[in-house]
Amino acid sequence: MSGGLFSHVLRAVERGAFPRTRKWAWRGLYNMLSRVWRDDDWRFMNYGYVAEGEAFALDPDEEPERPFIGLYHQAVNGLDLEGRDVLEVGSGRGGGARYIARTFSPRSVTGLDYSPGTVRRARALCADTPDLAFKVGDAEALPFADASFDVVVNIESSHCYANVAGFAEEVARVLRPGGIFTFADMRGRSMLEALDRDLSIPGLELLQERDLTEGVLAALDAAEARKQARIARNRLSRRFMKEFAGTRGSLLYKGLQSGSVVYLARRYRKGG
Repeated sequence: MSGGLFSHVLRAVERGAFPRTRKWAWRGLYNMLSRVWRDDDWRFMNYGYVAEGEAFALDPDEEPERPFIGLYHQAVNGLDLEGRDVLEVGSGRGGGARYIARTFSPRSVTGLDYSPGTVRRARALCADTPDLAFKVGDAEALPFADASFDVVVNIESSHCYANVAGFAEEVARVLRPGGIFTFADMRGRSMLEALDRDLSIPGLELLQERDLTEGVLAALDAAEARKQARIARNRLSRRFMKEFAGTRGSLLYKGLQSGSVVYLARRYRKGG
């Protein structure tokens, strides 16, 4: 996919065009990336978050992933996860679920992803972590019983869904009473009203909202050199990967800089 075609995809997402087709296309893209992007030291696919003046402890082997782990740290910081059952929807290559499982002593962490290839990569990359499992499944039809989890995490994944409101209903269904839904993703500014509607599900109370845009830009800058070094290895997909990875000068990077794209974090609590 060229950089020009990628720009057309982004504009279609912003218009909300062809939701089912886009969902299928995202799945195919992530299956392809799992085949060609096989680096064993890269467990993350998010754009990251670096908060000015904030530091948190990491194991030495996690330190190179600090910008990406930052999105997960902000998502669960302050939550009591000890002995809890945690679900991540859109778990990608598994780094975020692995960080939660290793750091916060939950009883279990389950990562769910729509891409079978990505789930296979996550299982291989995170085999060193107990009480962590990965499953193929659809965010809009979660393959779990009612009231199965205490916390649901959703990081930079919902923009791929055809029916975000249906996803939010599923989150409410699988959460236990008093459970927490922690969400972070980007949207074009013109899409924020639709996001508000989609996540306004009976039974989910909004507790907190934050604009992460500046910290996401800081993380993109922090990871720029590492990304460029990896992208340079593959000439055929170099233009596409620069756009996909949000490198400096990409449509996403410029959108975040200009304010036409906003990166939000929210927390919700299930009543009962």
